[in-house]
Amino acid sequence: MIPFGPQLIGQTEKALNALLQSVLVGRDLTEREWVTLRLASQFDGTHDLDGFVAERLHDPDAGRLTAALRDRGLLTDTALTPAGSALVAEIGQEIAALTAPLWLGIEEEDADAATRGLNVVLERSLTLLRTSHA
Repeated sequence: MIPFGPQLIGQTEKALNALLQSVLVGRDLTEREWVTLRLASQFDGTHDLDGFVAERLHDPDAGRLTAALRDRGLLTDTALTPAGSALVAEIGQEIAALTAPLWLGIEEEDADAATRGLNVVLERSLTLLRTSHA
């Protein structure tokens, strides 16, 4: 068993990413474009969509990604287009169906502890990113 830490988190991320790639294959959509669309689907309309995506994507090409998705008719300046919304829903349902067996049988207390631990790691990582780029 891999102890909790960077190796476990990294290998888990890579395995989940490989599953995501299996869903995205044939859709002419990269992982970064998918994440951009997911972020856009969470945008509440306050402020600027591009800024919202850039702040959460942590990718210097965030502006290029949103521009490319606009060119493809999946985003407007402020939201997903109907085609973008349909694509996010379709892919989201496929991901949910594919990954549902991963979560089966995990005790609620274990899931709660993992949630707390991973959120702490995420928060600290984001803080480190912000301070290292300041």
